[in-house]
Amino acid sequence: MFSWTWLLAGIALGAMSVLPFALWRHRREARRTEEARSRAQASERMAEIGNMTSGLAHEIKNPLSTVGLNAQLLAEDIAHLDAPEDEKNRITKRLESLSREVQRLKGILDDFLQFAGRMKLDCEKTDLCIVLGELEDFYHPQCDIQDVVMRMQLPSDPVFANIDTGLFKQAILNLLINATQAMSDSDGKELIIRLDCDQNEARVHVIDTGKGIEADRIDEIFHPYVSSKQGGTGLGLPTTMRIIQEHGGHIKVESTVSQGSDFTVCVPLHA
Repeated sequence: MFSWTWLLAGIALGAMSVLPFALWRHRREARRTEEARSRAQASERMAEIGNMTSGLAHEIKNPLSTVGLNAQLLAEDIAHLDAPEDEKNRITKRLESLSREVQRLKGILDDFLQFAGRMKLDCEKTDLCIVLGELEDFYHPQCDIQDVVMRMQLPSDPVFANIDTGLFKQAILNLLINATQAMSDSDGKELIIRLDCDQNEARVHVIDTGKGIEADRIDEIFHPYVSSKQGGTGLGLPTTMRIIQEHGGHIKVESTVSQGSDFTVCVPLHA
């Protein structure tokens, strides 16, 4: 009888010691479940907002195209009007200004749609040397116009990665445009594209000799609508970051004020 009493007492004490832990674990799981549910709801709301704003952007873009086309047609008609030349020139300049604003707004909408839209990658094994060579051929004339010396530094062997070629080119092109604009007021403009790799990842460096970026601003330049350029949308670098992250990669930035910047795109090598 004595031993059974102690056994029951031990069981009761054990249950009492386990009960608080069980309650804590239950509350923790309930909290995690609620947090997961809240995140899922927030994600659904963001998706709905994204779809709505993308649809709205498309609705705005269509009439903008109509306005731009009509401005162009009016400019052509004015040339044949029987009116004083100074009056025709004044109206033509206003129409040209309107056309420029239409193109600027269309550019903003295009950037927004690319940033906010769903990104579906069509990846395949690709030699990055070939991709960068094609980008050099495409962008070299723009460098010549802006007196920028463009240099390409590629390894002798192919560097293969699984990429969506079109989106990857767009990401690198955004960096090239950003680098060229950063050198607009610089002397000795030089743009370097360098490709190297290790056992795990390929690295594409876009190096400029521009004005550089302050250390405390490097993180914020990848935030939407942050731009130091007049007329910039602030979506080029965020879109680039998103494209590279969708490829399982990341971007590193090293910059020295008044000397230039090195934007390094890192993506996994083809397994």
